[in-house]
Formats: sequence, C-alpha cells, structure tokens
Amino acid sequence: MRLPTALLIAATATLPGCGALSALQGEPQRDLFELRAPAALSCPRSRIGELVIEPPKARGTLDSNRIMIRPSALQTQYLPDAEWGDTVPAMLQRLLVESLSATGSFDQVGRAPLGLSGDVAMISEVQDFNVDLSADGTLIRLGVGAQLVDEMEAKVIARGRFAADVPAAGTRTADLIPAFDAATRHLIGQMTAWTLDAAGVDPGACR
Repeated sequence: MRLPTALLIAATATLPGCGALSALQGEPQRDLFELRAPAALSCPRSRIGELVIEPPKARGTLDSNRIMIRPSALQTQYLPDAEWGDTVPAMLQRLLVESLSATGSFDQVGRAPLGLSGDVAMISEVQDFNVDLSADGTLIRLGVGAQLVDEMEAKVIARGRFAADVPAAGTRTADLIPAFDAATRHLIGQMTAWTLDAAGVDPGACR
C-alpha cells in the first residue's frame, strides 16, 4: 500500500543512513520501539489472589508489529521506517502484567496460571491502535474492550471499554512515538484502575 506523499516524505526523511529514494525502492530497515507502562503504584491487597492476563485478541491488521496508519476509515497503511519490538497484542499484554504486578495487590499476575487455572482472567480485544490522519491533524487513537472472568465460576465479573486519544505534533516518526507512548500509558492506567476496582481495591488508596 502507498502512503500519502506528505506522510511518506516526512517518514522517510528520518530514516537513519537511508534517503527517501532507497525507502521507495525496497523494504527499508526499520527502527524498533517499545512503549512504557504508567508509573508504578503501591496499592492495598485485593480479594483476588491470582490474575491471568490472556493475550489480547486483534484483527489481522493489528495483530502485527507494524505501526498502523489510517488515512481514512476504510484504509490501512503502515509506517515505513519504524515498527514495534513485538506485536501489538503481545506488547499490551506485557504492559498490563507489568502495571498490575507493580501494584502489589495480587499474589500473582502473569500471562498463564501457575496451576490449572487462575482465580480471575482478563480477556480483551484491541479495537484501535493506530495513527488517524485527517484534515484536523494527526491523532493517536487507542481502544480496548476487556472482561474479567471468574475462572472457577465461569462468569463475567466486570466489563469495560477503554480509549485514549492523543494528538501528535506531526507525521514524523519522532512526533508519533512520544504520542503513542503517552496514549498507551493513559490506556494502561485506565485498565489498571478498573481491574483494581473490580478486585475490591480503591485505586484512590494507591500511592
């Protein structure tokens, strides 16, 4: 897929040791980026012992380590000079494990249960994780739907939808990545607070 000329020029201009012509002629070498969890919080103990963060689901265009760009609602493209260090679902799973583990509220937070099953599992789906381009500017748009499921009772104990929209200063990679980082930290912060609340912990008591 071809990127809009203005975005392609802006993106390829930042390629290390590589000009726009080489980016157009073949597959460029891409810089790798990772995103961060929000600042760690120390929280009271929860009524849930073991929390399992299942790998988030995502449609094919998002189940990738490429950085998605949406010039319109029906069009999907990717940044040519950069990519994530892991797929979007795996990256979000890692950040959720990191953020929720750091609270100290749970005996165990992991990608898989220690035994046959954990006490509660988070099941989620990534709906948006992309750059939106419009006449109004460049926007980082993230969206996740999630459920907490009691593994023993096989019932949903909480449902939530989370979103973070952060404007980027421009279309260069140097503008997009910090905006992605800010949006991701906000999104993970929302999901952490929601999980704590569902587990009987007042997020306001964390410090």
